[in-house]
Amino acid sequence: MPSIMTEKEALRRRIGAAAGRETADLVIRNCRIVNVFTGEIESGEIAVVDGVIVGTDAGCEGRVTIDAEGRFAAPGFIDAHIHIESSYVSPEQAGRMLVPHGAATIIADPHEIANVCGLDGLRYMLEAAKGTKLNIIYAMPSCVPATAFEDAGAKLDAEDMKELLADERIFGLGEFMNMPGVIRADDAALDKLTLARSMGKIVDGHAPGLSGKDLNAYASAGILGDHECRTPEEIRERISKGMYALLREGSACHDLRALLKGVTEASSRRAMFCSDDRQPKTVFAEGHIDHHLRICVEEGFDPVTAVRMATLNAAEAFRLYDRGAIAPGRRADVVLLDDLKDFHVHRVFIGGELVAEEGRYLPELTFADISTVRGSVNIRNFSADRFKLKLAGNKACVIGVQKGSIVTTKETATVQTDGDGDFVFDPRLDVCKLAVVERHHGTGRVGVGLLGGYGIKAGAVAVSVAHDSHNIIVAGVSNEEMAFAVKALISMEGGMVVVKGGEVLAAMALPIAGLMTTESGEWVADRLETLHKKALELGVSTDVEPIMTLTFMALPVIPALKLTARGLFDYEKFDFIPPEA
Repeated sequence: MPSIMTEKEALRRRIGAAAGRETADLVIRNCRIVNVFTGEIESGEIAVVDGVIVGTDAGCEGRVTIDAEGRFAAPGFIDAHIHIESSYVSPEQAGRMLVPHGAATIIADPHEIANVCGLDGLRYMLEAAKGTKLNIIYAMPSCVPATAFEDAGAKLDAEDMKELLADERIFGLGEFMNMPGVIRADDAALDKLTLARSMGKIVDGHAPGLSGKDLNAYASAGILGDHECRTPEEIRERISKGMYALLREGSACHDLRALLKGVTEASSRRAMFCSDDRQPKTVFAEGHIDHHLRICVEEGFDPVTAVRMATLNAAEAFRLYDRGAIAPGRRADVVLLDDLKDFHVHRVFIGGELVAEEGRYLPELTFADISTVRGSVNIRNFSADRFKLKLAGNKACVIGVQKGSIVTTKETATVQTDGDGDFVFDPRLDVCKLAVVERHHGTGRVGVGLLGGYGIKAGAVAVSVAHDSHNIIVAGVSNEEMAFAVKALISMEGGMVVVKGGEVLAAMALPIAGLMTTESGEWVADRLETLHKKALELGVSTDVEPIMTLTFMALPVIPALKLTARGLFDYEKFDFIPPEA
């Protein structure tokens, strides 16, 4: 909209075009419109003025006319919960990847970068969002750090949040991972919740495994929904208590098919789609929300119901009342689809502007300055000796990797030790050493434990992406290999590395907070493919995603056993435990 045009004049022009007195800016003719209000497919055309839909009936005149050639016109897709940082690309590059798959809006929780850089990280993300046509609605990270058991780069309390929480680009508090704090009504948790309520802001949820009275307590705090549902029963319980159920299908978690069994036609209005974490490789191979839609139809869902779950439901849940449907007064976020089975995206319009066509993102990219979020790797008092795990006996606790899941098991194993009691790798036993190195404040903290089911037989794999505090996490067969890998990451300002015998076999530098790069999604996918290939050559199991698996091994708010820089953490006990079994 021209800056000289007042809101009143803009409204007058919009009404005039809707009434047929004026010419629209754009008309998309010959559409089959997916009406998410009525559940019907309607023949019509879409008239747009100043980025807003003003009509869906035949007979509109436009300065620019586009023939949809009978394609289906759906509202722009909305991802209800995603962490951009987990794609390893900047917000600008994330938009370039996701928009061609129909994404018009994403609800992004930047708690990854906030855990590294605090509010500077959030300010960077807000600035970077200006460089993409994708509409990025941010959350204020609610739990920095996620728990009191981690060493994050920053700490945000309610007072710290006030200024930026008031920003209209921030919908409210992001996933409230401190479930025990909410259920116990701890002061710090209540301070954040009441701050959000006082500002009329939403609070998003994170409640794996909660049920019964604990879920009542969590929901009674006014928390919107949950993206951590693992069973159809959990979906049904959350919806029955008035919460929204966010159905996740990401790179690490493939939950959607199972969760759809908990959704009925009636309850579908309380369900919406999210990715949580989605790597470039997954986007290029499967897509984004368009992939969710394909799965829904394969599972027998009505395609219009599925489109509603991808659009209107999320718009209403997050109070984005200007979008989510193709109707007069809504933003002209329109996806032209070849069909409602494969959901092949032909063209994407955001705010009435053609921004993608046949998989190509059309606008030029401009990037925000990253200087405030560089130099995030700060490690002191480090040597290979810090990786020694002195066990009191030969029976040890082991973090058990599960295929296709970020949830781990709590295992025990009989292991070998040397004369000092340090763990000794045995290639006949699928157990390797795992360590988390604090990288933010130079505390010198190193947590050491054991990882089972990873499969590594030589060398080491290390990353500076370790949810949610993002310290360095490294798995390997010896203290020396692991130390070499960590030193390689330090020299790269963070990233990912695979090493063997004192040689770097593959690497990807992530200079933005040790989490992201301004390079393209294709560049990241290529580097990740090489990292995966080299990790598999070290013996990492083909059933394990070698990089993303590691990134979740330090996340203590997910069951069952995890490792932080302070030691081995038992989710059920919600406390640290010794490495001996």
